[in-house]
Amino acid sequence: MGDIPNDWEFKRLKDFGSFQNGVSKGKEYFGFGCPFVSYGNVYNNTISIDKIDKLANSNKEEQKLYSVREGDVFFTRTSETIDEIGIASTCQSTIETATFSGFVIRFRQNGKVLSKEFSNYFFKANSNRLFLSNEINIVTRASLSQGVLGNLPVLIPSKKEQATIANYLDTKVQALDKKISLLTQKANYYKEYRKSIINETVCKGLDKTVKLKDSGIDWIGQIPKHWEVKRLKDSFKLFTGNSISDKGLYEDRNNSIDYIATKDIDFETGKLKYDNGIYIPIGNKEFKIAKKHSILICLEGASAGKKIGFTDRDVCFVNKLCSIKSFSKNSNDKYLYYFTQSPLFEKQFFAILNGLIGGVALSLIKYFDVVKPTLKEQTEIATYLDNKTQTIDKIVNNINTQIATLKELRKTLINDVVTGKIKVC
Repeated sequence: MGDIPNDWEFKRLKDFGSFQNGVSKGKEYFGFGCPFVSYGNVYNNTISIDKIDKLANSNKEEQKLYSVREGDVFFTRTSETIDEIGIASTCQSTIETATFSGFVIRFRQNGKVLSKEFSNYFFKANSNRLFLSNEINIVTRASLSQGVLGNLPVLIPSKKEQATIANYLDTKVQALDKKISLLTQKANYYKEYRKSIINETVCKGLDKTVKLKDSGIDWIGQIPKHWEVKRLKDSFKLFTGNSISDKGLYEDRNNSIDYIATKDIDFETGKLKYDNGIYIPIGNKEFKIAKKHSILICLEGASAGKKIGFTDRDVCFVNKLCSIKSFSKNSNDKYLYYFTQSPLFEKQFFAILNGLIGGVALSLIKYFDVVKPTLKEQTEIATYLDNKTQTIDKIVNNINTQIATLKELRKTLINDVVTGKIKVC
């Protein structure tokens, strides 16, 4: 934190309050009953009765032990990545009969050392995130203990100064949030525009004067008269990849093939991150290879059917991904890549998405219907969409850069004000 104002007090979090982990129960406990503050509510700073959409069948004893009161500070406790640990949210108004998630830690003050308004900003300071990141140990998942959280350094201005700081940040942060919101709306417009261009082109083609015919399939509707509807397996080979239990065995980049995990596929553009630190030795027969110009689509989890990439080189890949590659001379792989982003593919995929974590069986995808123009048209469509999407992606990337700059400014402003580097009183 460096130097702090002379009149500010310094304490550890454990010096003026207590901690409580949340409720850990089976799925039958949830879905009905009383308000339940989830991990998502804390992570997204939405701890308020109008933002809570989860319910838990809690009793009075649990509601007392895991209560949610005005001024309570909640911290995310566990996640797969350290970046999502120690995210804080301060409850601004008591939520009667509410309880909170076991993936969260509650801090409750003894007295009123920090105002709820100041607390709401202080625990978002980047200095706190740095402290917790340095203290947390990662095994298979990152986890924050009460012991580590208790040692968090806290700076305490006078009550009057806390109020002044909170009011100042309210004004500044709201102005930044408004700019971020407007830019986000603009980016979303271009994303929808990108999707609409893909949809229109792969469903109807580039020639708007062509005669249409009934495809014979209700959910597909009309298609250009000379187009066909084929099953995916008739023209494309599909197979899933291989998981890795010990990544430390695959860190040598020499004479190797890049390995793609689900996280390496950009959600919005489908671009692949090849240099992720995992490399499969050339000649290793245990790993399947997706050839250059293959489609990689996620089959399992929250990203199922949403993360879809296109390779520009041979790669190995994780078992949650499916490789799709043509074996027919009448098929253009890049055209199919765009087709997988159309409603004609999505309707088939999400209609059979099932299971506790959400997944689609490879054996079923093979029978998906694919609308096929002539090879010449497939190539023309792929080239047209390459040009269009690249232009839109550049615009969206520029907007996202502006958003990231404003968010960084917001983060720096909050940190510098609540730690006394910027004097507002």
